[in-house]
Amino acid sequence: MSAQRRRGLFIVLEGIDGSGKTTQARALLRRLRRRGLKAAFFREPTRGRWGREIKRLAARAGSLTPEEELALFVKDRRENVARNLRPALEAGTIVVLDRYYFSTIAYQGAKGIDPERIRRMNEAFAVRPDLVIVIHVDAADGLARIRGRKTRDELFERQDYLVRVAGLFRRFAGPHIVHIDGRGDKAAIGRAIWAEVEPLL
Repeated sequence: MSAQRRRGLFIVLEGIDGSGKTTQARALLRRLRRRGLKAAFFREPTRGRWGREIKRLAARAGSLTPEEELALFVKDRRENVARNLRPALEAGTIVVLDRYYFSTIAYQGAKGIDPERIRRMNEAFAVRPDLVIVIHVDAADGLARIRGRKTRDELFERQDYLVRVAGLFRRFAGPHIVHIDGRGDKAAIGRAIWAEVEPLL
């Protein structure tokens, strides 16, 4: 972690679909930039070759096996780490990332793949975050929030499945992992996130 401190700061926001993590990640980015800090936002799946393939296939239930999903997410993440995350951190940028390998552990783990195997596979190449913020909402509430989206990910946006995913997200623990209740006011959630980020600046 000390090597990362000499680079940029790496903050990841996680949670099930509809948890509000994308809204909060973008709000955090704006707050950092208002402070005059050099900050960048990325998300996974990316808009690269493998990320676009994931989004295309996710629109249709049953289009991929869990192992095929895992392989695509790892390919997309390898590209993201090499092209975006490492270069930005090495340039001293604060990186805010919407989803990372914790999502892969939770989502593909909920489909029966060993979560520890997924973790080992990703941590063999992934940059370790300085802070992981997991935002929690109930699966039903998350799905209600995203009901109006133009596109739906039929592979992932099912209540029974998201209940299992949420359970895996709640199991994450460690000195750099923080759990936040995402059911309240957006501004209050943003303040709770900032309270975790500000001491690291």
